[in-house]
Amino acid sequence: QVQLVESGGGLVQAGGSLRLSCAASGSIFRNNAMAWYRQAPEKQRELVATITSGGRTNYADSVKGRFTISRDNAKNTAYLQMNSLKPEDTAVYYCNAALIITGRPWETDYWGQGTRVTVSS
Repeated sequence: QVQLVESGGGLVQAGGSLRLSCAASGSIFRNNAMAWYRQAPEKQRELVATITSGGRTNYADSVKGRFTISRDNAKNTAYLQMNSLKPEDTAVYYCNAALIITGRPWETDYWGQGTRVTVSS
């Protein structure tokens, strides 16, 4: 059984900061890419940022320069540092991990339950 547990969401004023965490646990043989997605009300889920096991990162244009994704491979944990938050960043943020599970030699996507971020103007 594999779980992704997110934490760190909340309510913050525009211009403020939040740090999200995503911890993966279970029979993980290898943790490949991890990513953060978000879904605002009545909008489709969109990719925010990705990070490979080697630390290579990629960001949506809307968050470049404001958000930073990082990971601790020893802890199977990814982070999303969000600075200079804007009301349009309000969404439920989901963690995604591409994992190879012990006994299954293929990569599978796993998702967290989501954590809500609300940015007030």
